Amino acid sequence: MGEKVFATNRKAFHDYHLEETYEAGMVLTGTEVKSIRAGRLNLKDSYARIENNEVWVHNMHISPYDQGNRYNHDPLRKRKLLLHRREINRLLGLTREKGYTLIPIKVYTNKGYIKMEIALARGKKLYDKRAALKEKEAKREVERAFKESQH
Repeated sequence: MGEKVFATNRKAFHDYHLEETYEAGMVLTGTEVKSIRAGRLNLKDSYARIENNEVWVHNMHISPYDQGNRYNHDPLRKRKLLLHRREINRLLGLTREKGYTLIPIKVYTNKGYIKMEIALARGKKLYDKRAALKEKEAKREVERAFKESQH
């Protein structure tokens, strides 16, 4: 069974330096699973936080399921992430350090289960973002010139 990616947080790659990534399971309701499998979720502006030695993801929007009737879920409710105790303790220590946050990177399936990849990230400064954009643009120009020289 292959891995299927339902959503990626492209904004995170632009706004943060990603240090380490972790795979976490998610505690979801039935209608949330059906909406995610239909690709109706958004990771933009979402973040994870450790509260009472548990990891929770906030601001992840999962659209209500069309056939969900009264059992439908709240689209923006906070959802629990499942990690090993030693991973949570490590993340707790690192997020207390200055500048580290937990950012959801992507939601995908792994062996039939819906998983989330979260990253330990440090925020980029404005000049870092500008440098990254210049680098990307330069790479694009080189590729364009290379393509034109082959024709």
